[in-house]
Amino acid sequence: MATLKLFNTLGRRKEEFVPIRDMEVGLYTCGPTVYDYAHIGNLRTYIFEDVLRRVLEYNGYKVKHVMNITDVGHLTSDADEGEDKIELGARRAGKSAWEIAEFYTQAFFKDTERLNILRPHIVPRATEHIADQIALIKKLEEKGYTYRTSDGIYFDVSKFPRYGELAGQSLEEKKAGARVEVNPEKRNPADFALWKFSPKDKKRQMEWDSPWGVGFPGWHIECSAMSTKYLGQPFDIHCGGVDHIYTHHPNEIAQSEAAEGVKMANFWIHGEFMTVEGRRMGKSEGNAYLLEDLIKRGYDPLAFRYLCLNTHYRSPLNFTWQALEGAQTALERLREHVRNARELGGDPAQGKIPPAVHQAFLEAINDDLNIPQALGVTWEFVRSHQNPSDKLAVLFDFDRVFGLKLSEVRPEEPVEVPAEVRELVAQREAARKARNFQEADALRAKIAHLGYDVIDTPQGPKLRRR
Repeated sequence: MATLKLFNTLGRRKEEFVPIRDMEVGLYTCGPTVYDYAHIGNLRTYIFEDVLRRVLEYNGYKVKHVMNITDVGHLTSDADEGEDKIELGARRAGKSAWEIAEFYTQAFFKDTERLNILRPHIVPRATEHIADQIALIKKLEEKGYTYRTSDGIYFDVSKFPRYGELAGQSLEEKKAGARVEVNPEKRNPADFALWKFSPKDKKRQMEWDSPWGVGFPGWHIECSAMSTKYLGQPFDIHCGGVDHIYTHHPNEIAQSEAAEGVKMANFWIHGEFMTVEGRRMGKSEGNAYLLEDLIKRGYDPLAFRYLCLNTHYRSPLNFTWQALEGAQTALERLREHVRNARELGGDPAQGKIPPAVHQAFLEAINDDLNIPQALGVTWEFVRSHQNPSDKLAVLFDFDRVFGLKLSEVRPEEPVEVPAEVRELVAQREAARKARNFQEADALRAKIAHLGYDVIDTPQGPKLRRR
């Protein structure tokens, strides 16, 4: 067995993974703020976390996976200013905050299901754990870490000497780099809200009584309260996107460790950003694509998953439609290997995984989730190995990590294609050969609208009914 090593942001190096309890892993991943749809940049993070869980399970660990739903308390500014994103989304849609949170929670899980992301074992919502958050704030208050301002209860980061350690910043460096302070009542620019008071001039939809007054919890306190409740402290692994390294996760560490007096988590693992056509992804850029946008253009959601697998989680991923096209082609070629092996009578139960191939795969996935290398091992095997049963055994076993649903692939029945669709396929093939990928994409979408998926193979395009 190859030793599992993971890059720990806390020490900025790869470390051998040793769980707190033998062969059991407590995994906490920061979940969505459910005020809008998750875009594909968000979904890349959840795919990386899913792969981490699958690699742990492939190594024989029993994983307890907890992911929160932020349905209150995440303000439009990480500096605890602005409006609650849920209330803002509710007003924009003309619905209640509770309705908005539920709608986008279900939309999120629809997307993760289409991407074959394993559902966490426990999915706690912030609004269902208000008492836990209040209890944690009271503990911090009793230990002298809090102070009151006119708009809430704040954590005093100067009382926690190791604040900013995760980001590699001292408190003095953090102060020096701070922007002009919006809230003059804060003792330090990095101090953060544990509990915010409801505005005096209007009633919030989501607010609760507390020992300090009517209000709602800050964003950071929910993760500390719920991770400790379900995983204890310390637990093994905490994950999120790289955008959490400088504010959200240092705040979690400060309040959790100040309250309990022990480490919060042993490993902190972060996934890199996604860009689009080399530009920052964002609504203002007009390129914050949703999974539904990809599907409408005729792409399989698992092609996007494959695209993410082909770039290491700690490397930026530049999304392009051409790259997605290549991912869909590669995914279909893997499926063709499965179909051909089945048609030749292959039986995965009778197949064998060559030890050298299995070892190479293990070394790749256990080297900080080097999935691109693991895919390379897989491709080298399926291209060179002829035994259909062995081929299926390898593909299905390795797909426990990839999550591409290869075991569900079956031989296809012949498809009768209308002349109109055949003509569009021919036009698209001509556009592809001319490297006019924008036109090829538009034609793919037309073909999808008529009820067919076009699949590119080495033998030319194939069609499948949607």
